[in-house]
Amino acid sequence: MRRRKIRFGSRESKLAVIQSELVMDAIRRAHPDWELELVTMKTTGDLILDRPLDRVGGKGLFVKELDRALLEGRIDFAVHSLKDLPMEQPEGLPILAYSRRADPRDVLVLPEGADRLDPEKPLGSSSPRRALQLGGLFPGMRVESVRGNIQTRLSKLDGGQFSALVLAYSGILRLGLENRVSRVFSTDEMLPAAGQGILAVQGRAGEDASFLSCADDENSRAAGLAERAFVRALDGGCSSPLAAYAELHGQELRLTGLYCREADGSHTVEHMTGSRTDAEKLGVLLAERMRRRV
Repeated sequence: MRRRKIRFGSRESKLAVIQSELVMDAIRRAHPDWELELVTMKTTGDLILDRPLDRVGGKGLFVKELDRALLEGRIDFAVHSLKDLPMEQPEGLPILAYSRRADPRDVLVLPEGADRLDPEKPLGSSSPRRALQLGGLFPGMRVESVRGNIQTRLSKLDGGQFSALVLAYSGILRLGLENRVSRVFSTDEMLPAAGQGILAVQGRAGEDASFLSCADDENSRAAGLAERAFVRALDGGCSSPLAAYAELHGQELRLTGLYCREADGSHTVEHMTGSRTDAEKLGVLLAERMRRRV
């Protein structure tokens, strides 16, 4: 039988490559006779590091080159961190698989050798979601934007620019840097970004992708659909302090959402429980309820 060759697209950062290989390894185990190729590329979001994302085009800057490669047939699939994907997917480029979720929590990383926060230096985070919640956890501390891959951010931290960084635990674990973690925030302390810890495989509509079932997790799919529906219903982009986290217990899905009204900074956290089969509907219902109350 002729070997099948499949090309996967990825950002070229070390973490993105590791994440793509995790998906490809699952496919190799299921289809050992297939040939898989990884195609890496720089995205506009990787190149523009001196300005916050909301000022230069949002999360779409991390995916548009990969979207173009998919549409032009230069790659067959793209692997992304689900939290980095815009809430509205381009027509014809659906999410086809959701990986098993890694630890969705956020972590605090101190400079090498430090054992406490330096109140004279800012906390480093480019996420409005994290900045909002850090204000409650560390009153009086400044939060300043920090861009770049994890290694670049750690270099800035260890170089003395920040008191600490707040990063996704899943990325730290995948890079084998768990020894740098000083504190793991519970999801009650720091509600995660929608999709955090989940990898998404994106492809072209209408093409047979049934083989991706080996890289698809039903719990992650339900959680991702609920969380993204919540943010999408609130018109949330990277400038909006929004968060959503779904927990699955059998057929029950419990969705927690954070909504902040930018006009006055008022915000709230609420929960809603329903059937996993109604994941997207649950996200929309919680969003509508919270918008009415804030």
